[in-house]
Amino acid sequence: MSGRSGHLIAIVGPTAAGKSDLSVRLARELGGEVINADSMQLYRGMNIGTGKLTAAERADVPHHLLDIWDVTEPASVSEYQRLARAAVADIRSRGRTPILVGGSGLYVRAVIDQLDFPGTDPRVRGRLESELTVAGPAAMHARLAREDPAAAAAILPSNGRRIVRALEVIELSGRPFSATLPGYALVMMPATQLGLAVPRSELDRRIAGRVRRMWLSGFVDEVRALASAGLRAGRTASRALGYAQVLRFPDGEWTEAEAERQTVAQTRRFARRQESWFRRDPRVRWLAADQSGMADLALDAISEEVRLAE
Repeated sequence: MSGRSGHLIAIVGPTAAGKSDLSVRLARELGGEVINADSMQLYRGMNIGTGKLTAAERADVPHHLLDIWDVTEPASVSEYQRLARAAVADIRSRGRTPILVGGSGLYVRAVIDQLDFPGTDPRVRGRLESELTVAGPAAMHARLAREDPAAAAAILPSNGRRIVRALEVIELSGRPFSATLPGYALVMMPATQLGLAVPRSELDRRIAGRVRRMWLSGFVDEVRALASAGLRAGRTASRALGYAQVLRFPDGEWTEAEAERQTVAQTRRFARRQESWFRRDPRVRWLAADQSGMADLALDAISEEVRLAE
């Protein structure tokens, strides 16, 4: 593929679509290195519940931005942006192909697009977090829906951290949080974005199977170990899918079976929002994740975009 070295590839789509497996296959074919764009795989020890590839599965493919934060650290998209763009530059400088992979849409856009993040005010943030503790995420999400329907549509009602951030930006800037996202033409870093599409019934089946395998692989023990390391104090990590549900099981609020059932239900809901986010981006080229020869189709799409860029 003439001129492909250094061309940024992004593999996006909903959870359980097969993004990680495809990224490794493409990296082997293209001489590439993978940059993680899954916000929860940034955390050390969050392995089973995030579907993180094992060391053996990624042994011959360098991976960047995995396991960089303790579970007590709050997520920072601006910090991720700095680290991810540095990783892209480093990979390119060595004549390799950077492959960005993950389902965290804002993180992907932070790398590719001209995305600047509004500042923060500790007093405003503290007040909104106190309101979140008292009122709960559903009530805060309803408030966000009144003030910025577009932002509310893109944020899960259970994601208190992002709801608080959106309300903070609205209060500080006087503009809707959704207005801080640039149009899709304001590109910082041109890339081929490949989206993996899975029929809804098949995706639901995959998610249920994945959650079952998580439980069989010792997920509850992973959460207990992370709880001992301060997971509950982590504003971001403690709210991750699966982890938030399991944390309610040892407290006696839910049975273990209910924690698993809720993990499946919440993950399915999250996957629909992920797909909706990426479907809004006209630059994403969609591939059917369940078709044979998908890797070859992905390579063909990359070749075509490289030729157009030359």
